[in-house]
Amino acid sequence: MALMAHHRGQDSTHYIERDDGYIDSMDADVYFTRWWHWLPTELKALKLARGRVLDAGCGAGRHAIHLQRKGLDVTGLDNSALALRVCRELGLRKVHLMPLSAVGRFPKGSFDTVIMMCNNFGLFGSPAGAKRLLRTLQRVTSPSARILAASNDIYRTKDPYHLGYHRLNRKRGRMPGQLKLRVRFRNIASSWFDYLMVSREEMKRLVLGTGWKVERFIGEKASYVGILGKTR
Repeated sequence: MALMAHHRGQDSTHYIERDDGYIDSMDADVYFTRWWHWLPTELKALKLARGRVLDAGCGAGRHAIHLQRKGLDVTGLDNSALALRVCRELGLRKVHLMPLSAVGRFPKGSFDTVIMMCNNFGLFGSPAGAKRLLRTLQRVTSPSARILAASNDIYRTKDPYHLGYHRLNRKRGRMPGQLKLRVRFRNIASSWFDYLMVSREEMKRLVLGTGWKVERFIGEKASYVGILGKTR
């Protein structure tokens, strides 16, 4: 609804609420920025996309449409019907309404590249979810496929509220960067969901045994993109 509001020229301020009570505000305009305003990390990673591309968690479709304009065969995947309506109105030709957890519905070898931009490695939700879905993505991608997976190294913060949440997660037996969130827009709140942010070393460990390996990282700061290739 926030994406559609911005698309219609309305106020799109929404709020990300964490289960410890921490709240942050966002404007949906960030999901509509043109490529010349993107981070160099994003642009460098997207140059590696090739063939049939799956944009996992495509939102308003800015990355998918950018790659489509470059001649790639791009499918936008999202579990929000309104987000996909925005994508179609902005020109994205192929969209699928489903959560990432249902990606196994695609036939074997359907994609050559999977992009998970804007911290969308987080869509795996948990360590177990990451391993399960990476194995699924191994099946629905071609033998030489890559995953371009963006995340954020939460350990590079000095914010006492975030550091306190890391300690809370450790007490609960969760990874420090395993967030429980919900989104509020106007008078509506989403269900609570898990979102996983990991360091580079944690990403390396999580992909072990899934049919994928981290080939390299792009980006030197907290935000980065892991380039995942298939193991032999």
